[in-house]
Parts: sequence; C-alpha cells; structure tokens
Amino acid sequence: MRIYLTIAILILSFTTQAQDKGSLPLPASGNVTLPLDEYNKLIELASRPVIKSDVPPVSYAIKRADLKLRVASESVLGRAQCDGEIFVKGTTKIPIVSAPAILNASQAGKALPLEQEGGMQTAILAGPAEFSIMFDMGIPLSIEAGRASFNLPVPMAGSTQLSLEIPGEHTNVRINPGLITGRSSKSGQTVIEATLVPGQTTSVWWTTREIAAPAVPREVRFLSEVKTLVSVSEADLKLAVLADITVIQGEPAQFRVGIPSGFEITGITGASLESEEIKTGELILKVSGAARRSHQFLISMEKPLVDTKADIPVRGFESAQRETGEFLIEGEGSIELSATERGTLKRMDLKEVNAFLRSLARHPQHAAFRFHRQPSDPPGLALTWNRFPDSSVLTASAERAVITTLVTSEGRSLTEVKLVLKNQAQPFLKVGLPPGASILTADVAGEKVKPVQGPDGSRVPLLRPGFRPSGSYNVEFVMMHAGTPFAKKGDSELSLPKMDIPINLLQWEVFLPELYKVKDFGGDAISTNLLPINTQAILASDEESSALEQVGAWAVSGNIRLSQLLPGQMGGIIVDASGGLIPGTEVTVTNIDTGILHTAVSDAGGRWIVSNLQSGRHKVSASSPYFQSKTITDIFYDANRPSRFNFQLEVKGIETSVEISTSAESLEHDSRRIEREAKIHIPAVGLNQASSNVVNLQRRVAGVLPIRVDVPRAGNSYRFVRPLVLDEETRVTFKYKSK
Repeated sequence: MRIYLTIAILILSFTTQAQDKGSLPLPASGNVTLPLDEYNKLIELASRPVIKSDVPPVSYAIKRADLKLRVASESVLGRAQCDGEIFVKGTTKIPIVSAPAILNASQAGKALPLEQEGGMQTAILAGPAEFSIMFDMGIPLSIEAGRASFNLPVPMAGSTQLSLEIPGEHTNVRINPGLITGRSSKSGQTVIEATLVPGQTTSVWWTTREIAAPAVPREVRFLSEVKTLVSVSEADLKLAVLADITVIQGEPAQFRVGIPSGFEITGITGASLESEEIKTGELILKVSGAARRSHQFLISMEKPLVDTKADIPVRGFESAQRETGEFLIEGEGSIELSATERGTLKRMDLKEVNAFLRSLARHPQHAAFRFHRQPSDPPGLALTWNRFPDSSVLTASAERAVITTLVTSEGRSLTEVKLVLKNQAQPFLKVGLPPGASILTADVAGEKVKPVQGPDGSRVPLLRPGFRPSGSYNVEFVMMHAGTPFAKKGDSELSLPKMDIPINLLQWEVFLPELYKVKDFGGDAISTNLLPINTQAILASDEESSALEQVGAWAVSGNIRLSQLLPGQMGGIIVDASGGLIPGTEVTVTNIDTGILHTAVSDAGGRWIVSNLQSGRHKVSASSPYFQSKTITDIFYDANRPSRFNFQLEVKGIETSVEISTSAESLEHDSRRIEREAKIHIPAVGLNQASSNVVNLQRRVAGVLPIRVDVPRAGNSYRFVRPLVLDEETRVTFKYKSK
C-alpha cells in the first residue's frame, strides 16, 4: 500500500512540474518495475505468432492508365490503355470509366464485352492474372464564345497520364484537377502532357479566337444495347425488343433498326418516340428532343409458326458505334426447346439475365445469350423445339404401398415399405420420417440406391442415369425407429412416414411379439377384419399374388378387381360346394350369334374376367381338373351394363359335365348367393399368421441389413388398410398387456 501511495505522489509531483513548465516531463532512463501479472501478459503477447492473411486486401488493382486523345471538330476522340492485375481466383468485375465514354474495348487483340453497372463501364475478367485493356474513347466537346471545354472521366489507377492534341499553336490549355508536365507546338497543333487525379473527372478547357458556329450538322455517334425476349407459343413466335440508345455526339432525329424476315410489328412505345415508319425490312423511329442524350424503345413483333424450328437473325440499329445485348428464350406450355447460337452470340446463365428483360417473361425460361456485335461475324440464333400435349397427370403416383413392420419387445420397430410406382419425371421421393427414425437401405427397380438427406427430410432417388421407365416399377426402402420399450401393460402407437406422392391403397401388416396381447386398435388405418368379406378377399388375394410373383411361383390373371368391371367386360368368382375358392379354373365365354370365343383362367382368389365382349346371347362354361364342368347357356349380356357371373363347382363323381339353361335374373340371384356363402379364410385380427412379407423381412434382418436387430420369431400379424394417402402420416394405436 505504501508503494502505490509513493508512486501516486511522484506522478502528482511530475504533473505539477509539467504544468509549471508548460510541457510534459520526460521519464528518466533506467529500469521499469511492473507487477508480475503485467510482465507475464507482455511475455505472452510477444510470444504469439504473427497472423498472416492469405486473402489479398483487394481483389484487383489498375496499376497504370495512359490516355492519348485528340480534339476533332466537335468531339474528343482517342485511345486509352489500362494495365493491372487480378489477385483472386474466379471472375472479377473491374470498373474502368463512367459511361458512355467507351466506344469499343479489347484485350490481347480480342473484343472485350463490357457491361454498365452503377454508371460505370465494367469489364469482367478471370484471375489471378495480369491484364491490359485497350479501349476507344469518345467525349462530346462543348464550344462557346471564345472557349472550348470537355469533361474527361479518369480511370481509378495508380497513375494516370494524359497526352492531348489540340488544334492551334501555343494554345493556352488548363486542367483541373491535374498537373501539366509538358507542352509543345508543331504543325499547327498543341500537345500537352499531364498527370491526372485517378478516379476523378477532370475538366479541360482552352480559349479560342473564333466563335464556333457549325455550318453543317455534327456527325451522329451513339451506342445501343438491345435486350430481346423470344417467346415460342403454340401458334406464334414473338419478339419483345427493349432497346437503350446512348448518344455520344450529334443530335439524331431518327433511328433505323432492321426487322427480321417474316415478322410483323405489333407495337412500339418510347418516351421520346414521336412517330414511326415501316419500310421493307426496316423500322424508322423518329424522336422528339434531338438534344436528348438517351432514348429507350420497346418494340413488339411476331410471326406465325408453321414448323417446329425457326431462324432468328439478330438485327441491330444502323450506324451504331457499338452494339451489345442479351437474348432470353421462353416457351409456352409443355415444350422441349433447343437453341443453337452462332457468331458472337455466347450462352450465359439465366441468373445473369438483365432484370428488366427477365421481368418481361411470362413462361418457363430455357436459355439466355449475350452478344457484342462485330461487323465481320454477325450473331444469329436457331431454335428447334418439341411440344408435348398438355395433360392433367401427376408427376408420380403409387398404385399401392405394401408395408411390413416388425416390433421387438424393447419397442424398436423395423419397417419395410414397398411401392408400385408410376413415374413421369419426379426424381426423388421425399420421406418425412417420424422423430427417431432413419432409412437403412433402399432399392429402385431391383438396384441399390443411396438415400440422401435434404433440408426438409430424407429423399429416396426414383430415377437414375439411363433409367427412364415407361410403366410401373418397384421402389423399396427399410427404416428403423427407436420407439418406446413395452411395459407389462399400457398404450402404444406406431406411425408410418409421410411420402410426397399420392398412394392409391396402403396395406400395412404389423407383426407383434407373441408375449403381448393387444386390443382396441385405433388411428388413421382401418383393420381389415372390419371390412366387408368381399373386400377382404380382394386384399388377401392381392397380397398372395404379390408374394407368388416375388418368388417366381405360379400366378394367373394378375390382379383382378371385379368391383371395377368396365363396359364390355364379364367376370366372377368360382368356388366349390363348401365355399372354398378354386384357382386355375378355365372359363370360356362364347357369343352364340357370332361364335367368337373368349377364355380366362381364375386367379388365386378364384376370380376370372374377360374383355371386349359385344352385347347379345352368350354361353359361359367353367372346367377344372378335379371338379365337374359347368355350362350356363343362353345368357343375354348387355355390354353397357357389365355383369358378374359366379360358379359353384362340384367334386368329380359319376357325372363329368353339368349344363344349365337359366334366365339372367335367376343367374344373378345365384351369383349373389355364391358370394354370400363363399368361405374366404381371413382370420380375425390378433389371430392372423405372418405373411411371406414378414418372413422375408426377418431374413433381411438376419444377414442383409447393416445393423443387428433382435426381432421376434413368433408372434401375431395384424393387418390394416388405408385408401388415398398423400403426404401425411398413417398411425395405429392399441392397448397391450403381457400374457
């Protein structure tokens, strides 16, 4: 405490002495005593390495700019060169001078396109590399009584040198800001050398002995930028041309622009437009206010289409000193469009298109180009397209989804999703997984694919390079959900992921361990034992047919749906005397009047169907190897009102054939009776045996999946169904208790 007090007294005394003398005292040389913490902090700071920046402080630099100009009768013309370097990789925008001073630019002997940004002419160059830009300049000259002047935009360079040639010897030239470093006169001309301030506009003026009164109009010089929207519709090819004119010299009263062959002008607008005149292949735009420095026009034209291709020559404004522009191609409706450029027309990204040009588009954009017109190589554009008829179809849809879920005693679930998909152009299936779930494997048309994780959920690829199916194909994926462990009793819930395609019918089989007894099912899906018996038969046979097809076993007739008979179709169910379904029965339908035969074979559900029948009298017969044949004669069939005709066959005995002649009314009554008495063996929920889907999934768990999951080998299957599912979860709830 005494030490700090002594230091404070010394500081106070030094301050008093400094105030007396009027200046701060200098510290005495010698050692300085610091606290240990301050000393350690200084040592730590001194030992830190110097952080070196790998990123250049600036992306580019213009090292030097040389301007060589001469004064003509009414303007200042000349050439300038800017040398510099780009320090970063990629393309860099380099502002040169304010517009519209540049007439033409080049680098390494090649034309260099420029764009106008923020009132500056800007070059786009790739780096890192050195560059040297050459450009021609044109500046209007202001002539008054006894005085001539012009404003010179100066590039932002490290140093800028000016060489200016002015008519007359010993002309008194002044510049501001800037410094004249040399002056000479020869052959009636005065040449000055000057150093200019980079980035600032320099005013140059001198005195003249005569009053300038041009006897003839000054030569017109202007720059044009033409942005064109090309619209391909079903009947017409339309062009919307947005033209910006910047006058460098003179006072133009009109502008001339070429009209592509076959096109008709449909509209012309412009703030300075006074009138227009159309001649053969040329449009003359007459303007008001000839002293204006800028003009803008919007020209619309179109021509009828008689083919699926068109050639669009790029017509420009006559006598323009420099002409640049852009092309944007759009197509109306479902169209595949290809564009081929030629000349100085270069393809560009759609994101780089001028905002005003993009605002004119009303349909999907296909391609974009930019150009810098050169007299020796005019730009051109050729279009070809293939139009598709509009149709109200979905991008992708699933005919059905067969889903199998295995649940372990720990509450973990393994779910296999099989989709029969029709896909027009959808590249991915977006799967909204429940919390705690993940996709393990995925197959598309029998080949492994890798799911990807997007910002809004997982995605399963539906297409791959070289795979563009025209019909239905299978998409499968397996997911695992952590779930909640089972207790002795309680409530549980299972859920399926959201899928962003419509599913016509969702069939869900849940396999639970034998240890637990479940009841009171609820949720979004419907238990199949609550459905009508005919619907249960269709679902069961669909499931069986699908399983047979997967193992390559015998299956007949595909998936027959008798509830959806169309005009000209006839179908029914074949059962035995006990009500059991009879597959493999051959059914023959004969038109009695024409003798035309139609045959069919019943499927695993005993169902049969024939198509393309005509109205009239028919005979229907059914035969099976182990049953008596049966024939129903003289049936009147109305093709506009398709009917269902069912058979009940007897086991073969003494008689081998039974022929029945009956009316349509009694036959329809017998068909309904057969359907009511048919024994469709679908056990009640809770007593179902596991299907082949469960067995296949258990096998995949055993050796195919990349993880180990202990699933029960003994248990009960519970089947559910839900129609018309679109991008929503499907849930099943139930109560359970251990046995």
